[in-house]
Amino acid sequence: MKKLTYLLVFFIFPTLLFAQDSDEKEPPKDGWVKTGNVSLLFSQAAFNEEWTGGGTSNYSANLNLTYDFNYRQGKLVWDNRIVADYGITKLKDQEFSRKTNDRLELNSLVGKQINESNWYYSYFLNFKTQITSGYVYGEVDAGNETRTEVTKFLSPGYIQTGPGMLWKKSDNLKVNISPATAKLIIVSSDFTDVGPDQALIDAFNEAGGYFGVEANETTRFEFGASVSAYAKTDLMKNVTMENVLNLYSNYLEDPQNVDIDYTLNLMLSVNKYITANATLQAIYDDNAVQGFQIREALGIGVTYGF
Repeated sequence: MKKLTYLLVFFIFPTLLFAQDSDEKEPPKDGWVKTGNVSLLFSQAAFNEEWTGGGTSNYSANLNLTYDFNYRQGKLVWDNRIVADYGITKLKDQEFSRKTNDRLELNSLVGKQINESNWYYSYFLNFKTQITSGYVYGEVDAGNETRTEVTKFLSPGYIQTGPGMLWKKSDNLKVNISPATAKLIIVSSDFTDVGPDQALIDAFNEAGGYFGVEANETTRFEFGASVSAYAKTDLMKNVTMENVLNLYSNYLEDPQNVDIDYTLNLMLSVNKYITANATLQAIYDDNAVQGFQIREALGIGVTYGF
């Protein structure tokens, strides 16, 4: 509980403070509000054989889709968001291209306003996975690159759902608290099938399984508490900051080990179609790895809003 309190103080409260200026100036209207954007970041470098300064020809690209479709009817609100993010890079001397980013996520939250306050009774659904397979790469004596598949679509896949309380100031500033969250982790049997040998089963499970899923199983059920916060604000003209925070504690096993997923997005609009984006994501999930997973991306590319 002390760890969870610490996280609430240092992540959620600063997020709320940064987003105070993003409050809506007019009362929200009934009906649908739909916004989205698609961005493509691309970089490339090439060197001929006579180039003496060193360097390796390469290219990289990242495609991002974000789509929000929110509905309001009186005291009823229904917020939805789809996020798809995929990036690759390729060096001239590498046999395979490498993923630099891969995410597919759906969030849906329905709420019923309590009187005229900013509080709502709520129910949420979150689903996330990756789009293509992930690999661990190695080298063999002959010089040919090898790779081993370690993840793929729906392996893992995460589903979280549960009732709770939503505090919503606007579409750009909200926090949902769910003290009764069901979580299902889905994986492929390709990564958990070790056969009937009890020694292999015990060794697999003692190592933590595959994303927490035990040997010869394809799902893991958890029950706990979750907190999700979203804040978006304009830091200055044409510069927008977006904060997304998700916390989860499993009542059934090691509740003190809180899963963390925090993303900071900075977006600079050069004009209607050209933007610069910076992303920092930090994930802690002890079922996946004993430590923080950090992702950082920076680029300039083409963006289309709709």
